[in-house]
Amino acid sequence: MSSQIIPVEPFDYVVFGGTGDLAERKLLPALYHRQIEGQFTEPTRIIGASRAALTHEEYRGFATEALKEHLKQGEFNEAEVEKFTSRLYYVSVDAKSDQGWDSLKKILEEGKDRIRAFYLAVGPAIFSDISEKIRDHKLITKNTRIVVEKPIGRDLASATELNDTIGRVFREEQIFRIDHYLGKETVQNLMALRFANALYEPLWNSAHIDHVQITVSESVGLENRAGYYDKAGALRDMVQNHILQLVCFVAMEAPTSMDAEAVRDEKLKVLRALKPITAANVEQVTVRGQYRAGASAGGPVKGYLEELEGGVSNTETFVALKAEVSNWRWAGVPFYIRTGKRMAGRMSEIVITFKQIPHSIFDHSAGRISANQLMIRLQPNEGVKQSLMIKDPGPGGMRLRNVPLDMSFAEAFDVRNADAYERLLLDVVRNNQTLFVRRDEVEAAWQWIDPILKAWETTGQQVQGYTAGTWGPSQSIALIERDGRTWNDTI
Repeated sequence: MSSQIIPVEPFDYVVFGGTGDLAERKLLPALYHRQIEGQFTEPTRIIGASRAALTHEEYRGFATEALKEHLKQGEFNEAEVEKFTSRLYYVSVDAKSDQGWDSLKKILEEGKDRIRAFYLAVGPAIFSDISEKIRDHKLITKNTRIVVEKPIGRDLASATELNDTIGRVFREEQIFRIDHYLGKETVQNLMALRFANALYEPLWNSAHIDHVQITVSESVGLENRAGYYDKAGALRDMVQNHILQLVCFVAMEAPTSMDAEAVRDEKLKVLRALKPITAANVEQVTVRGQYRAGASAGGPVKGYLEELEGGVSNTETFVALKAEVSNWRWAGVPFYIRTGKRMAGRMSEIVITFKQIPHSIFDHSAGRISANQLMIRLQPNEGVKQSLMIKDPGPGGMRLRNVPLDMSFAEAFDVRNADAYERLLLDVVRNNQTLFVRRDEVEAAWQWIDPILKAWETTGQQVQGYTAGTWGPSQSIALIERDGRTWNDTI
Protein backbone atom coordinates (compact mmCIF):
# COMPACT_ATOMS: atom_id res chain seq x y z
CA MET A 1 0.00 0.00 0.00
CA SER A 2 1.38 3.43 -0.86
CA SER A 3 0.24 6.91 0.07
CA GLN A 4 -0.77 9.58 -2.41
CA ILE A 5 1.57 12.56 -2.60
CA ILE A 6 -0.18 15.84 -3.42
CA PRO A 7 2.18 18.62 -4.55
CA VAL A 8 1.86 22.07 -2.99
CA GLU A 9 2.03 25.45 -4.66
CA PRO A 10 5.44 27.14 -5.07
CA PHE A 11 6.63 28.79 -1.85
CA ASP A 12 9.44 30.67 -0.16
CA TYR A 13 10.27 29.38 3.33
CA VAL A 14 12.35 31.83 5.37
CA VAL A 15 13.90 30.08 8.38
CA PHE A 16 15.08 32.50 11.06
CA GLY A 17 17.67 30.58 13.05
CA GLY A 18 18.63 28.93 9.78
CA THR A 19 22.03 27.83 11.15
CA GLY A 20 20.63 26.66 14.49
CA ASP A 21 20.11 23.21 15.97
CA LEU A 22 16.44 22.88 14.98
CA ALA A 23 17.11 23.82 11.36
CA GLU A 24 20.09 21.47 11.19
CA ARG A 25 18.46 18.42 12.83
CA LYS A 26 14.83 18.71 11.77
CA LEU A 27 13.81 21.43 9.32
CA LEU A 28 16.35 20.94 6.53
CA PRO A 29 16.05 17.12 6.57
CA ALA A 30 12.25 17.39 6.62
CA LEU A 31 12.17 19.71 3.62
CA TYR A 32 14.67 17.51 1.78
CA HIS A 33 12.37 14.50 2.24
CA ARG A 34 9.39 16.45 0.94
CA GLN A 35 11.37 17.27 -2.20
CA ILE A 36 12.27 13.60 -2.72
CA GLU A 37 8.59 12.67 -2.35
CA GLY A 38 7.77 15.04 -5.20
CA GLN A 39 5.78 17.49 -3.13
CA PHE A 40 7.51 20.68 -4.28
CA THR A 41 6.34 22.67 -7.29
CA GLU A 42 8.91 24.91 -8.94
CA PRO A 43 10.05 27.51 -8.25
CA THR A 44 10.35 26.81 -4.51
CA ARG A 45 13.05 28.28 -2.30
CA ILE A 46 14.30 27.89 1.28
CA ILE A 47 16.03 30.93 2.71
CA GLY A 48 18.14 30.65 5.83
CA ALA A 49 18.46 33.76 7.98
CA SER A 50 20.60 34.36 11.06
CA ARG A 51 23.30 36.69 12.35
CA ALA A 52 26.16 34.55 11.02
CA ALA A 53 27.98 36.00 8.02
CA LEU A 54 27.65 33.33 5.33
CA THR A 55 27.40 33.31 1.56
CA HIS A 56 24.75 31.32 -0.29
CA GLU A 57 27.39 28.69 -1.12
CA GLU A 58 28.59 28.43 2.46
CA TYR A 59 25.01 27.90 3.64
CA ARG A 60 24.52 25.21 1.01
CA GLY A 61 27.64 23.54 2.37
CA PHE A 62 26.24 23.77 5.90
CA ALA A 63 22.99 22.15 4.72
CA THR A 64 24.86 19.36 2.93
CA GLU A 65 26.76 18.49 6.11
CA ALA A 66 23.54 18.64 8.13
CA LEU A 67 21.89 16.16 5.77
CA LYS A 68 24.90 13.84 5.87
CA GLU A 69 24.76 13.80 9.66
CA HIS A 70 21.03 13.59 10.29
CA LEU A 71 19.59 11.53 7.44
CA LYS A 72 19.24 7.80 7.97
CA GLN A 73 21.40 5.34 6.12
CA GLY A 74 20.54 5.22 2.43
CA GLU A 75 18.60 8.50 2.42
CA PHE A 76 21.44 10.76 1.24
CA ASN A 77 21.17 10.90 -2.54
CA GLU A 78 23.85 13.01 -4.25
CA ALA A 79 21.59 14.14 -7.12
CA GLU A 80 18.69 15.00 -4.82
CA VAL A 81 20.97 16.83 -2.38
CA GLU A 82 22.42 18.89 -5.21
CA LYS A 83 18.91 19.73 -6.39
CA PHE A 84 17.85 20.57 -2.84
CA THR A 85 20.81 22.80 -2.03
CA SER A 86 20.36 24.67 -5.33
CA ARG A 87 17.09 26.03 -3.92
CA LEU A 88 18.78 27.27 -0.71
CA TYR A 89 19.69 30.92 -0.15
CA TYR A 90 21.05 32.75 2.85
CA VAL A 91 20.78 36.23 4.34
CA SER A 92 22.59 37.59 7.39
CA VAL A 93 20.04 39.59 9.39
CA ASP A 94 19.90 41.13 12.85
CA ALA A 95 16.55 40.95 14.66
CA LYS A 96 17.28 44.08 16.69
CA SER A 97 18.56 46.33 13.91
CA ASP A 98 17.94 46.96 10.22
CA GLN A 99 21.07 45.07 9.16
CA GLY A 100 20.35 42.62 6.35
CA TRP A 101 16.61 43.21 6.03
CA ASP A 102 16.88 45.03 2.70
CA SER A 103 18.82 42.05 1.32
CA LEU A 104 16.07 39.70 2.49
CA LYS A 105 13.45 41.92 0.92
CA LYS A 106 15.32 41.93 -2.39
CA ILE A 107 15.41 38.11 -2.49
CA LEU A 108 11.72 37.83 -1.58
CA GLU A 109 10.67 40.37 -4.19
CA GLU A 110 11.69 37.85 -6.85
CA GLY A 111 8.83 35.65 -5.65
CA LYS A 112 6.33 38.21 -4.38
CA ASP A 113 3.32 36.25 -5.67
CA ARG A 114 4.36 32.96 -4.04
CA ILE A 115 3.25 31.59 -0.73
CA ARG A 116 5.62 33.04 1.86
CA ALA A 117 6.27 31.42 5.24
CA PHE A 118 8.46 32.78 8.03
CA TYR A 119 9.61 30.10 10.47
CA LEU A 120 10.89 31.47 13.80
CA ALA A 121 13.31 28.72 14.83
CA VAL A 122 14.74 31.06 17.47
CA GLY A 123 14.16 31.83 21.14
CA PRO A 124 10.83 33.48 22.02
CA ALA A 125 12.67 36.53 23.36
CA ILE A 126 13.09 37.81 19.79
CA PHE A 127 9.73 36.70 18.33
CA SER A 128 8.38 40.21 18.67
CA ASP A 129 11.52 41.86 17.24
CA ILE A 130 11.43 39.68 14.12
CA SER A 131 7.67 40.12 13.68
CA GLU A 132 7.99 43.89 13.82
CA LYS A 133 10.93 43.93 11.39
CA ILE A 134 8.91 41.81 8.95
CA ARG A 135 6.13 44.38 9.17
CA ASP A 136 8.39 47.45 9.07
CA HIS A 137 10.16 46.23 5.94
CA LYS A 138 6.84 45.45 4.27
CA LEU A 139 7.46 41.73 3.79
CA ILE A 140 3.88 40.65 4.50
CA THR A 141 1.74 39.67 1.52
CA LYS A 142 -1.75 38.21 1.30
CA ASN A 143 -0.14 34.75 1.16
CA THR A 144 2.14 35.14 4.18
CA ARG A 145 2.20 32.88 7.23
CA ILE A 146 4.37 32.90 10.36
CA VAL A 147 5.38 29.77 12.30
CA VAL A 148 6.33 30.03 15.98
CA GLU A 149 7.87 27.31 18.13
CA LYS A 150 7.17 26.64 21.78
CA PRO A 151 7.49 27.83 24.44
CA ILE A 152 4.67 30.33 24.04
CA GLY A 153 5.38 32.10 27.31
CA ARG A 154 6.28 30.72 30.73
CA ASP A 155 2.92 31.55 32.30
CA LEU A 156 -0.43 33.00 31.28
CA ALA A 157 0.70 36.62 31.50
CA SER A 158 3.79 36.16 29.32
CA ALA A 159 1.89 33.98 26.83
CA THR A 160 -0.80 36.64 26.50
CA GLU A 161 1.83 39.32 26.00
CA LEU A 162 3.62 37.27 23.35
CA ASN A 163 0.37 36.50 21.54
CA ASP A 164 -0.57 40.18 21.65
CA THR A 165 2.79 41.19 20.18
CA ILE A 166 2.64 38.76 17.27
CA GLY A 167 -1.07 39.48 16.85
CA ARG A 168 -0.39 43.18 16.28
CA VAL A 169 1.58 42.22 13.15
CA PHE A 170 -0.19 39.09 11.88
CA ARG A 171 -3.82 38.03 11.82
CA GLU A 172 -4.67 34.94 13.85
CA GLU A 173 -5.30 32.92 10.69
CA GLN A 174 -1.71 33.71 9.58
CA ILE A 175 -0.13 32.46 12.83
CA PHE A 176 0.89 28.78 13.04
CA ARG A 177 1.89 27.77 16.59
CA ILE A 178 3.69 24.52 16.02
CA ASP A 179 3.69 21.54 18.36
CA HIS A 180 5.55 18.75 16.59
CA TYR A 181 3.72 16.08 18.63
CA LEU A 182 0.57 16.89 16.67
CA GLY A 183 2.33 15.97 13.42
CA LYS A 184 2.99 12.42 14.55
CA GLU A 185 1.15 9.78 12.56
CA THR A 186 -0.25 8.13 15.67
CA VAL A 187 -1.83 11.31 17.03
CA GLN A 188 -3.84 11.65 13.85
CA ASN A 189 -4.63 7.95 13.91
CA LEU A 190 -6.23 8.50 17.31
CA MET A 191 -8.80 10.63 15.47
CA ALA A 192 -9.28 7.88 12.88
CA LEU A 193 -9.64 5.18 15.54
CA ARG A 194 -12.27 7.14 17.41
CA PHE A 195 -14.32 8.67 14.65
CA ALA A 196 -13.98 6.21 11.75
CA ASN A 197 -14.77 3.01 13.65
CA ALA A 198 -18.08 1.97 15.20
CA LEU A 199 -16.07 -0.25 17.55
CA TYR A 200 -14.62 2.46 19.80
CA GLU A 201 -16.68 5.64 19.91
CA PRO A 202 -19.73 4.07 21.68
CA LEU A 203 -17.36 2.86 24.42
CA TRP A 204 -15.34 6.07 24.67
CA ASN A 205 -16.81 7.34 27.95
CA SER A 206 -16.91 6.89 31.71
CA ALA A 207 -19.36 3.99 31.48
CA HIS A 208 -16.73 1.80 29.80
CA ILE A 209 -13.29 3.36 30.38
CA ASP A 210 -11.62 2.90 33.77
CA HIS A 211 -8.70 5.28 33.34
CA VAL A 212 -6.26 6.81 30.85
CA GLN A 213 -2.46 6.90 31.11
CA ILE A 214 -0.19 9.20 29.13
CA THR A 215 3.57 8.69 29.41
CA VAL A 216 6.21 10.77 27.65
CA SER A 217 9.59 9.58 28.89
CA GLU A 218 13.06 10.54 27.73
CA SER A 219 16.32 8.73 28.40
CA VAL A 220 18.44 11.85 27.79
CA GLY A 221 19.36 14.50 30.34
CA LEU A 222 19.85 18.23 29.90
CA GLU A 223 21.98 17.98 26.74
CA ASN A 224 22.63 21.63 25.79
CA ARG A 225 19.47 23.09 27.35
CA ALA A 226 20.54 23.70 30.96
CA GLY A 227 19.98 27.46 30.79
CA TYR A 228 16.45 27.09 29.49
CA TYR A 229 15.43 23.93 31.31
CA ASP A 230 16.32 25.02 34.83
CA LYS A 231 14.01 28.01 34.43
CA ALA A 232 11.24 25.90 32.90
CA GLY A 233 11.03 22.39 34.34
CA ALA A 234 9.01 19.42 33.12
CA LEU A 235 5.57 20.93 33.77
CA ARG A 236 6.20 23.95 31.56
CA ASP A 237 8.40 22.16 29.04
CA MET A 238 6.20 19.13 28.33
CA VAL A 239 2.83 19.11 30.12
CA GLN A 240 1.58 22.59 29.19
CA ASN A 241 1.94 21.92 25.47
CA HIS A 242 2.64 18.39 24.21
CA ILE A 243 0.82 16.37 26.86
CA LEU A 244 -2.23 18.59 27.23
CA GLN A 245 -2.65 18.43 23.46
CA LEU A 246 -2.66 14.62 23.72
CA VAL A 247 -5.27 14.86 26.48
CA CYS A 248 -7.39 16.98 24.14
CA PHE A 249 -7.28 14.43 21.33
CA VAL A 250 -8.21 11.62 23.71
CA ALA A 251 -11.02 13.47 25.48
CA MET A 252 -12.53 15.77 22.83
CA GLU A 253 -16.07 15.37 21.51
CA ALA A 254 -16.53 14.56 17.84
CA PRO A 255 -16.10 17.76 15.80
CA THR A 256 -18.67 18.53 13.14
CA SER A 257 -15.97 17.99 10.49
CA MET A 258 -12.19 17.93 10.10
CA ASP A 259 -12.26 21.67 9.54
CA ALA A 260 -9.46 23.26 11.58
CA GLU A 261 -11.74 25.50 13.62
CA ALA A 262 -14.19 22.67 14.36
CA VAL A 263 -11.37 20.47 15.70
CA ARG A 264 -9.80 23.26 17.74
CA ASP A 265 -13.15 24.30 19.20
CA GLU A 266 -13.55 20.81 20.68
CA LYS A 267 -9.99 20.74 22.02
CA LEU A 268 -10.59 24.06 23.74
CA LYS A 269 -13.64 22.64 25.54
CA VAL A 270 -11.46 19.89 27.04
CA LEU A 271 -8.89 22.37 28.33
CA ARG A 272 -11.61 24.47 29.92
CA ALA A 273 -13.14 21.36 31.54
CA LEU A 274 -9.94 20.28 33.34
CA LYS A 275 -10.54 20.14 37.09
CA PRO A 276 -8.36 22.75 38.85
CA ILE A 277 -5.37 21.63 40.89
CA THR A 278 -4.70 24.05 43.74
CA ALA A 279 -2.82 24.23 47.03
CA ALA A 280 -5.68 22.28 48.63
CA ASN A 281 -5.00 19.10 46.63
CA VAL A 282 -1.67 19.56 44.82
CA GLU A 283 0.30 17.28 47.14
CA GLN A 284 -2.26 14.49 46.70
CA VAL A 285 -2.44 14.58 42.89
CA THR A 286 1.04 15.69 41.75
CA VAL A 287 4.59 14.41 42.18
CA ARG A 288 7.73 16.37 41.36
CA GLY A 289 10.99 14.53 40.71
CA GLN A 290 14.63 15.26 39.91
CA TYR A 291 17.05 12.65 38.59
CA ARG A 292 20.15 11.63 40.48
CA ALA A 293 23.26 9.87 39.18
CA GLY A 294 22.58 6.47 37.67
CA ALA A 295 22.94 4.53 34.45
CA SER A 296 21.55 5.16 30.96
CA ALA A 297 22.32 3.64 27.54
CA GLY A 298 24.63 1.13 29.17
CA GLY A 299 26.84 3.61 30.99
CA PRO A 300 26.97 5.85 34.07
CA VAL A 301 25.38 9.30 33.89
CA LYS A 302 25.49 12.33 36.15
CA GLY A 303 22.63 13.60 38.24
CA TYR A 304 20.75 16.79 37.38
CA LEU A 305 22.60 18.94 39.90
CA GLU A 306 25.95 17.63 38.66
CA GLU A 307 24.96 18.54 35.08
CA LEU A 308 24.26 22.04 36.40
CA GLU A 309 27.89 21.93 37.60
CA GLY A 310 27.24 21.99 41.30
CA GLY A 311 24.16 24.17 41.15
CA VAL A 312 21.32 24.12 43.65
CA SER A 313 17.89 23.70 42.09
CA ASN A 314 14.37 22.62 42.98
CA THR A 315 13.41 22.39 39.27
CA GLU A 316 11.51 19.23 38.42
CA THR A 317 12.89 16.96 35.69
CA PHE A 318 9.91 14.64 36.24
CA VAL A 319 6.26 15.27 36.93
CA ALA A 320 3.37 12.90 37.48
CA LEU A 321 -0.17 14.06 38.07
CA LYS A 322 -3.72 12.87 38.22
CA ALA A 323 -6.00 15.01 36.08
CA GLU A 324 -9.76 14.94 35.60
CA VAL A 325 -11.96 16.24 32.80
CA SER A 326 -15.11 17.52 34.45
CA ASN A 327 -17.83 16.82 31.92
CA TRP A 328 -20.50 14.18 31.29
CA ARG A 329 -18.35 11.97 29.09
CA TRP A 330 -15.36 11.74 31.45
CA ALA A 331 -16.73 12.31 34.97
CA GLY A 332 -14.87 10.04 37.39
CA VAL A 333 -12.25 8.85 34.87
CA PRO A 334 -8.72 9.76 36.03
CA PHE A 335 -6.07 10.78 33.50
CA TYR A 336 -2.67 9.75 34.90
CA ILE A 337 0.12 11.77 33.29
CA ARG A 338 3.86 11.43 33.71
CA THR A 339 6.87 12.79 31.89
CA GLY A 340 10.52 13.07 32.70
CA LYS A 341 14.15 13.01 31.70
CA ARG A 342 16.70 10.26 32.34
CA MET A 343 13.98 7.66 32.63
CA ALA A 344 14.22 3.95 31.82
CA GLY A 345 13.71 4.54 28.11
CA ARG A 346 12.38 6.81 25.40
CA MET A 347 8.64 6.30 25.05
CA SER A 348 5.52 8.28 24.25
CA GLU A 349 2.36 6.29 24.78
CA ILE A 350 -1.35 6.65 25.48
CA VAL A 351 -3.01 3.70 27.24
CA ILE A 352 -6.80 3.48 27.43
CA THR A 353 -7.82 0.90 30.05
CA PHE A 354 -11.40 -0.31 29.81
CA LYS A 355 -13.43 -1.44 32.79
CA GLN A 356 -13.45 -5.05 33.91
CA ILE A 357 -16.26 -7.28 32.73
CA PRO A 358 -19.16 -7.10 35.23
CA HIS A 359 -19.29 -10.86 35.82
CA SER A 360 -17.08 -13.83 34.91
CA ILE A 361 -18.67 -17.08 33.80
CA PHE A 362 -15.31 -18.89 34.08
CA ASP A 363 -14.05 -20.64 37.21
CA HIS A 364 -10.73 -19.77 38.86
CA SER A 365 -8.81 -22.44 36.92
CA ALA A 366 -9.28 -20.39 33.72
CA GLY A 367 -6.97 -17.74 35.14
CA ARG A 368 -7.26 -14.05 35.80
CA ILE A 369 -9.28 -11.93 33.37
CA SER A 370 -7.38 -8.72 32.60
CA ALA A 371 -9.07 -5.50 31.56
CA ASN A 372 -8.88 -4.73 27.85
CA GLN A 373 -6.42 -2.02 26.92
CA LEU A 374 -5.90 0.10 23.82
CA MET A 375 -2.26 1.22 23.60
CA ILE A 376 -1.37 3.98 21.17
CA ARG A 377 2.41 4.28 20.72
CA LEU A 378 3.77 7.59 19.42
CA GLN A 379 7.44 6.67 19.76
CA PRO A 380 9.42 4.57 19.26
CA ASN A 381 7.89 2.16 16.75
CA GLU A 382 4.64 4.02 16.11
CA GLY A 383 1.63 1.75 16.23
CA VAL A 384 -1.58 0.65 17.91
CA LYS A 385 -2.07 -2.38 20.13
CA GLN A 386 -5.39 -3.74 21.42
CA SER A 387 -5.26 -6.34 24.20
CA LEU A 388 -7.95 -9.06 24.26
CA MET A 389 -8.69 -12.12 26.36
CA ILE A 390 -8.74 -15.37 24.36
CA LYS A 391 -8.61 -19.09 25.07
CA ASP A 392 -5.15 -20.61 25.20
CA PRO A 393 -5.04 -23.08 22.26
CA GLY A 394 -5.05 -26.79 22.99
CA PRO A 395 -7.02 -29.41 24.93
CA GLY A 396 -7.24 -29.63 28.70
CA GLY A 397 -9.92 -27.18 29.63
CA MET A 398 -10.49 -23.45 29.44
CA ARG A 399 -7.37 -21.40 30.05
CA LEU A 400 -7.55 -17.69 29.27
CA ARG A 401 -4.70 -15.53 28.00
CA ASN A 402 -4.32 -11.80 27.47
CA VAL A 403 -2.92 -11.29 23.94
CA PRO A 404 -2.31 -8.20 21.82
CA LEU A 405 -3.59 -7.37 18.36
CA ASP A 406 -0.51 -5.42 17.35
CA MET A 407 -0.32 -3.05 14.38
CA SER A 408 3.02 -1.43 13.65
CA PHE A 409 2.84 1.33 11.04
CA ALA A 410 6.29 0.43 9.71
CA GLU A 411 5.21 -3.18 9.12
CA ALA A 412 1.61 -2.58 8.01
CA PHE A 413 2.32 0.10 5.41
CA ASP A 414 4.95 -0.03 2.73
CA VAL A 415 5.90 3.61 3.16
CA ARG A 416 8.61 5.51 4.97
CA ASN A 417 7.50 6.80 8.36
CA ALA A 418 7.68 10.55 7.79
CA ASP A 419 8.92 12.85 10.55
CA ALA A 420 6.27 15.05 12.17
CA TYR A 421 7.94 18.22 10.87
CA GLU A 422 7.51 17.07 7.27
CA ARG A 423 3.75 17.10 7.60
CA LEU A 424 3.56 20.31 9.60
CA LEU A 425 5.91 22.33 7.39
CA LEU A 426 3.81 21.54 4.33
CA ASP A 427 0.53 22.10 6.22
CA VAL A 428 1.72 25.68 6.70
CA VAL A 429 2.10 26.01 2.93
CA ARG A 430 -1.37 24.47 2.43
CA ASN A 431 -2.76 26.92 5.00
CA ASN A 432 -4.20 24.02 7.00
CA GLN A 433 -4.36 24.94 10.71
CA THR A 434 -5.88 21.66 11.97
CA LEU A 435 -2.69 20.41 13.63
CA PHE A 436 -1.62 23.79 15.00
CA VAL A 437 -2.53 25.38 18.30
CA ARG A 438 -4.89 28.33 18.42
CA ARG A 439 -4.29 31.30 20.71
CA ASP A 440 -7.16 30.50 23.05
CA GLU A 441 -5.87 26.92 23.44
CA VAL A 442 -2.45 28.19 24.55
CA GLU A 443 -4.01 30.52 27.08
CA ALA A 444 -6.51 27.94 28.37
CA ALA A 445 -3.63 25.51 28.95
CA TRP A 446 -1.75 28.12 30.97
CA GLN A 447 -4.90 28.88 32.96
CA TRP A 448 -4.77 25.27 34.19
CA ILE A 449 -0.97 25.08 34.61
CA ASP A 450 -0.46 28.39 36.46
CA PRO A 451 -2.38 27.33 39.61
CA ILE A 452 -0.26 24.15 39.84
CA LEU A 453 2.94 26.18 39.70
CA LYS A 454 1.55 28.57 42.30
CA ALA A 455 0.41 25.68 44.51
CA TRP A 456 3.90 24.14 44.42
CA GLU A 457 5.32 27.46 45.51
CA THR A 458 2.68 27.99 48.21
CA THR A 459 3.06 24.52 49.72
CA GLY A 460 6.82 24.34 49.22
CA GLN A 461 6.44 20.97 47.52
CA GLN A 462 9.95 19.62 46.97
CA VAL A 463 11.34 17.48 44.18
CA GLN A 464 11.78 13.80 45.00
CA GLY A 465 15.00 12.16 43.87
CA TYR A 466 14.98 9.26 41.45
CA THR A 467 17.87 7.27 40.02
CA ALA A 468 18.64 7.94 36.37
CA GLY A 469 17.52 5.01 34.25
CA THR A 470 14.38 4.28 36.30
CA TRP A 471 10.70 5.20 35.89
CA GLY A 472 10.79 8.11 38.30
CA PRO A 473 10.38 8.58 42.06
CA SER A 474 8.55 6.00 44.14
CA GLN A 475 5.93 8.61 44.99
CA SER A 476 4.73 8.50 41.36
CA ILE A 477 4.09 4.78 41.74
CA ALA A 478 2.12 5.46 44.91
CA LEU A 479 0.11 8.15 43.07
CA ILE A 480 -1.51 5.55 40.80
CA GLU A 481 -1.32 2.43 42.97
CA ARG A 482 -3.29 3.93 45.85
CA ASP A 483 -6.16 3.99 43.35
CA GLY A 484 -5.63 0.27 42.68
CA ARG A 485 -3.97 0.85 39.28
CA THR A 486 -0.47 0.40 37.85
CA TRP A 487 1.67 2.28 35.35
CA ASN A 488 2.30 0.53 32.04
CA ASP A 489 6.10 0.34 31.82
CA THR A 490 6.55 -1.87 28.75
CA ILE A 491 8.88 -0.22 26.25
